[in-house]
Formats: sequence, C-alpha cells, structure tokens
Amino acid sequence: MNRPPPDVVAVERSAPGKIILCGEHSVVYGYPAIAVPVSDLRARARVEPAPPGSGLQIEAPDLHQSLHLRLAAEDNPLAHTARLVLAHLGHAEPDAVLTVESDLPIASGMGSGAAITAAAARALAAALGEELLTETVSQITYEVEKIHHGTPSGIDNTVIAWERPVYFAKGRCPETFRIAAPFDVLIAHSGITSSTRGAVDEVRHRWHATPAYYEMIFTCIGAIAHAARAAVEQGALQALGTLLNENHELLAKMGVSICKLDGLVYAARSRGALGAKLTGAGQGGNVIALVNEPALPAVRQALNEAGAIHVWHTRVGT
Repeated sequence: MNRPPPDVVAVERSAPGKIILCGEHSVVYGYPAIAVPVSDLRARARVEPAPPGSGLQIEAPDLHQSLHLRLAAEDNPLAHTARLVLAHLGHAEPDAVLTVESDLPIASGMGSGAAITAAAARALAAALGEELLTETVSQITYEVEKIHHGTPSGIDNTVIAWERPVYFAKGRCPETFRIAAPFDVLIAHSGITSSTRGAVDEVRHRWHATPAYYEMIFTCIGAIAHAARAAVEQGALQALGTLLNENHELLAKMGVSICKLDGLVYAARSRGALGAKLTGAGQGGNVIALVNEPALPAVRQALNEAGAIHVWHTRVGT
C-alpha cells in the first residue's frame, strides 16, 4: 500500500539535451556510440503545491497538454513518468501541479523527450522530499523512452541523466571519459522533424533485407566511435573532424540522410568546419559541426544561408 505523500514543496529541476558525436543507428545493434550533453539547452520541470484533494495536474505548454494523472492514458509519457516515480518512492498521488518546459526542439535528435522525463522525475521526487539516484533517473527515463522510440538504444537516458560525455554500448555499463580540452560545436536545425522510432524501424527493415551490407556499415561506424573517443581524450580535433565526416558518409549510405541535411553538412565544411555530420536518427532534425573558435561566425553564417532555421552553439567539456 502506498504511503501518503508528505507535504509538497515548490521545487524546480532541469536536465540537458544531448547530441551524438558518432554511432547513430549502429548503437542499436550493439556497436559503440559517443554522446555528449548540451548543457546550454535544457528542459525544466517545476512542481508546486495544489489544494487538498486536487491530485496531480501535469502542464506541458510546449506540447499543448494539460492533464490529470488519474485520467491520463497509460502511454502518456509525462503521466508514465509520474507513475514510475511514485511507484519507486512508494507514495500515493500528491496534490501538486507539475509543469514542464524545454528549450530543446522536438523530434530533432537532441533528446528532448528524455530531458523532459529526467527533469520531471527529479522535480517530482524532490517536491516529495526525496532525491533520486542518477541511476534511478536513467532507468525511469529509459522506460519512458520506450513509449517514444519503441526500442531505445539507452544512450539518451544515460548521457542526459549523468550529464557527462558517455561512451556507450548496449548491454554494457556506460563509460564516462576524459575530454582533453573543451571544443566548440554548432548545432543546426534543419526545420524538418523526424521520428526516431520510424527511422530505426526503417533501418531494421533494410538490415533484414541485406544484413551483410548493413553489418559492414555498422562495424565501420563502431570503429569510428572507438577512434573518436581516443581523439577526444587526446584533444586531436582535426582527427575528430575527419571521423565525423566519415560517419556522415556512412549514415548517408545507410539511407538516413536527406538532401537538406547533406546541404547543411557541406555548407559547414566549405566555410571552415573541421567536420560535420547529421546527429540523431536522421531523415530530418539536426546536423552538428565541429568548429575552431575563430571560424564560428563564418560557419554559423554558412549554415543559416543553407537553410538552418536555428543554429545553436555549445562548448563540450567545460
């Protein structure tokens, strides 16, 4: 039987977005990938007390959602997050309002859903006088990611919960690792939303049709991710840029790039980026460009001219 919840206190928590440096899609099949947090763009969750007997109200203005936990569908991600947290804590439904907002674009490969879940889970627990372990936040986020993506790789929940660069392979403990020196990345939003679940399912269908071809690509991308970790640990940014370029070409051969993404990638390279690639599931979303600081204005301009609807700057490893 659930314990009555303690008095709710007003709290706010946040969680970062993420980008995958190397390893998209192949990570679903057991090959390594590298992801890093985007701490400059965050999801935020706020919990405030509500009148006795009102239960838990969830507000998500960015998603145009307003719902009551008792009436919410089982597969609603925000409601599922709240239910998982309450079950973990052994608390009954509190009288509170949970509001979530995010800087992160939706369906763009930056982990917006995972960031909202992690922030909401932490905020709800804190409002009830508890602080969740990072591993618990990661586990809850992974369960909710199943609603978003069907068969999530596990990389989003890991890097967002821990907020550290992560070397990840499915079925193995994630490894955080050292960054020799901070580096600058521009993230350009194509303006085209994409479904991670849909893109992953399409790749799976193609893999079933021609397994040898796709296993060859996955193996190459896994090797790139391994080499990219070494480049980051050594501060070898020129080598890292080359690896990003190679990863993009393999993703294009896999069929997950589109003309808009290719155009952004080549625009960034043409104006001085050390390397550029799509990030996330592809078929839309974002590209990332590794850029030395003096070239940032020129590469940003090139991305805007190539049709990016937003260009964000983040420094990895600060």
